[in-house]
Amino acid sequence: MTPTPVGMRCPECSRQKTKVRTAATIRRDPRLAYALIAMNVIAFLAMMATGSSPVGRPSGEVYSNGVLFGPLVADGEWWRIVSAGFLHANLLHLAFNMYFLYFLGTLMEPEIGKLRFGIIYVVSLLGGSFGALLLSPDAATVGASGAVFGMMGAAIIAMRARGVDPMQSGLGTTLLLNLAITFFIPGISIGGHIGGLVAGGIVGYLMFEVAEQRRSSMTPVLAASVGLAVALAVGCVAIASSASGI
Repeated sequence: MTPTPVGMRCPECSRQKTKVRTAATIRRDPRLAYALIAMNVIAFLAMMATGSSPVGRPSGEVYSNGVLFGPLVADGEWWRIVSAGFLHANLLHLAFNMYFLYFLGTLMEPEIGKLRFGIIYVVSLLGGSFGALLLSPDAATVGASGAVFGMMGAAIIAMRARGVDPMQSGLGTTLLLNLAITFFIPGISIGGHIGGLVAGGIVGYLMFEVAEQRRSSMTPVLAASVGLAVALAVGCVAIASSASGI
């Protein structure tokens, strides 16, 4: 037998290398978050390829066919309630949103999994479109901000449910700062940000405060979240149609 740091082992065993697994090696990569970032970047490159400027006002074929605009949604172009969430007005707009998406993706996706992360993102995006159409149906709106705000709201609820103070983590302060920017800097979609935050907060509450805390099945919550996404999509079309008199 051979003495080793973990006790006496036979000569054959002592020559074997034991693979050490740490929290860093166990932690999964946020692949869905990376995929969403890639989709946003590709959409921005497509905008530039069709005439949009990286620093000026957005324009071009991709922008005109994907921007959220109530009268066009009312005319049957329903895809705009989703496509607008992957377009951005300029490079700075894209950079801010992708930074927060990366931060929230690395924070949340390894902890809650791709399915729940993806559902929160989609519901928040649709919530942002709903809020934007509700408050300003005749304004052209783009950006992943609604989805990002919803992810922040869900992350804060998850932290509180798991005994973590969001203010100490810095995420609570970040949300409050971004809300202040939303209301005090012109040109920002207030409805988009608040709509995404509320939608993401509802899903986060169902997932983390209801299902996790009560240790109940996640399936009804996931079904309810999908139902909320459908309701928001239908609501977007209804609001756009009502605002356009259709």
